[in-house]
Parts: sequence; C-alpha cells; structure tokens
Amino acid sequence: MSTHHDIIITGGGAAGLYAAIFAGRRGRRVLVLDHAEKVGKKILISGGGRCNFTNLETKPDRYLSANPHFAISALKRHTQHDFIALVDRHGIGWHEKKLGQLFCDDGAGRILGMLLDECADAGVAIRTACRIDDVTAVEGGGFRVTTSHGSFTSDSFILATGGPSIPKMGATDFAFRLARKWDLNIVEPRPALVPLTFAPADLEKLKDLSGVPLEGAVSCGKGRFREALLITHRGLSGPSILQISSYWREGQGVRIDLSPDQPLAEHLKGLKRTRHKAELKTILGEILPRRFAERLFEVALIGPAPLVNRPVADIKDADLMTVAAALHAWTVHPDGTEGYRTAEVTLGGVDTAELSSKTMEAKKIPGLFVVGEAVDVTGWLGGYNFQWAWSSGHAAGMAA
Repeated sequence: MSTHHDIIITGGGAAGLYAAIFAGRRGRRVLVLDHAEKVGKKILISGGGRCNFTNLETKPDRYLSANPHFAISALKRHTQHDFIALVDRHGIGWHEKKLGQLFCDDGAGRILGMLLDECADAGVAIRTACRIDDVTAVEGGGFRVTTSHGSFTSDSFILATGGPSIPKMGATDFAFRLARKWDLNIVEPRPALVPLTFAPADLEKLKDLSGVPLEGAVSCGKGRFREALLITHRGLSGPSILQISSYWREGQGVRIDLSPDQPLAEHLKGLKRTRHKAELKTILGEILPRRFAERLFEVALIGPAPLVNRPVADIKDADLMTVAAALHAWTVHPDGTEGYRTAEVTLGGVDTAELSSKTMEAKKIPGLFVVGEAVDVTGWLGGYNFQWAWSSGHAAGMAA
C-alpha cells in the first residue's frame, strides 16, 4: 500500500528533524524515515553527551567547501541566535565552555527532546527501524520511496542521512550513493575532525610518550589552530589536531609551534646568565611536559641528544637558537588518519554547485533537497556542524 505525504525526509538526525519542524509548521504533511531504532543517535553522543549545539562565533569562514560562499545564505537566514532562542523557549540550560562553544547543562537528551516535541507539535510523523530500499523520481513530479515498511510517495524529498562518519552509530554513505544515482556531482568524501596517524618508524619514537598532552599552535595549508593536542599510540589527537585534519592531505607536513606565546630564542639565551647551571632538559621541562622535554631531541630531530643533559651555560647561542626554532616549528608527517571510525564528520559530499544556496534544492531535480553533512559544507570543531544542520535544515524546511 502506498501512502502519500507532502514531504518525505530520510534521516532523523539534526538536519532532518529540523527541516521537518519548519516544514510541518507550514502545514505540510511530513514523514521522517530513519533506519535506526531511535532517531538522533549522533545528537546524544555529541559533546561528550552534553551536545555542543552551536557556536556563538559562527561565521561562513569557519566552514570548508569547494564553494566557500555557499553557506552564507543559509547561515544568515537562520543564525546561531535563532537556535539559541528556541533552546531558551524550551527552558534548556546551557553554558559557554570555550571559544564560543555552547553546551547543554543537563545533557544532549534535552536537545533531542526539544526537537521531538517540536516535531510532534508540527504534526510530523516519524518511522524508525525503517530500511530504505530505493528512492525514485516519479515521471511528472514527486518521489517514490520503497522501504521495509512499504512504499511511500511524496511531492518533495529531503535527503538528510549525513555521511559515513562514526559507522558504529549506523552512519553510511547512503546519501552519496543516492546522489550519484541521480547524477549529482560529489566532492570526494573523506574523514574530517579525526586523529592523525603516523608510520611505524615515527610511532617507534613516540610510543612511550602516548598520553602526553601538549599545548601549541598547529598549522597546515590555510588552517591554523591554537588548542591542545595529545600524543597517542597511533599518532596525534586533541582539538587542534582534529581541526587541522580537515586541512591536511596525504604527503603534507603538519607544523606545531610548541611555544606560541613565548619567543624562545631570547628566553633561552637569557637563562644562560640567570640559571647557568640548570640543564637544558630542566629548563625545557618547565615549558613542555617533562617526559616530552627529555625525549625532545630524538622525537623532534632538532640536534644532538647530549645537548639536553648539559648546563645551559655550556651550550652555544647558535645551538640554543636551533633548539628554539625547532620548538616553534616541530614538523610531523602523518601517514593517514584514523578514518571514518573516529571521524566526527565527513568532509566533501554533494557538490554545492548542484544546489540552491537559498533553499538547498537540487537544480536538476525539482523537489529534491539535500541538507546537513551530506552537503559539501564542513564546519570547524565546536558546534559549527550542528549550526550548519540547523541552518540548512531550516532552508529546506521553509522551501520544500
């Protein structure tokens, strides 16, 4: 039996539910289909369970895309302040953690509950544990969706199934397969906001430093981020590394300034006068974690290891300057990432050239809309990708 709706949305995540809310408010008959037993699984695990639901500093330049201007329209027409206002109306407490990142006081379940309440108020129907077998465009307009729950038809179809990041949560490449079926161009997907891995030879140098945290400014290509990083048994992780992974490509080096706030050359030369008997490893251990400082010459390849055990007064200024320069520009060469298994989002996706920036509708296929992570728009770490879900979902929900 075929059941007709004005709009069918595949994907009960952030973007899909948000699109459903605004479409339902317009009086549209909306059906959300999701293959999982419950909607919003990624919402519940986000932000360590507290849901980093947006960022106060949301701007288009915090997003990566083949067309950096594409996100401007949706982000301007439904801003972080619009979403915060909705959160406030539902009485959900929130706080700013750092760098404009907003988190729920009482857990991510409050955000999901808010979205589901809004869907219910808008008359949105939701079916879970519903496998999507096929979606076809009907001659003359509309869509037919064949599922494990039967066949459904609609006037409009919103693709909101995201990307393949975090497959253990049920994520797949369904959106990209469907887009290719409809001859929509795909910007090559790749894991983003993901830890970087090293080749065995480099890991051998770092293996006993796993778990050592560092502070620094990490840069690669056009990206530069000043946040914490962490040495792991596979390579490097931490906020700054996750950020830079969106900019890194195979074969590129990643540069790490381990003392971004303090020029070290003059500092180390000055200590020759004031602390001339102190060993270099002792002084560096006050700037860096001690375990890292003691292994610095082997790990960072900045000079002969015996230097680290010598009193600073016995070290030539030229050698101290070499040490300082290396600390400001420790360069590592990852051989890959941990992949979609741990990636927070997917970089790339449906080419924005295929879509209207105002409505998210496909130019080739009237009535087809693509939102959220499935689109080639990827935000920085810190609530930016949720805001893209809200903004793109709103754009489609108001137009479909």
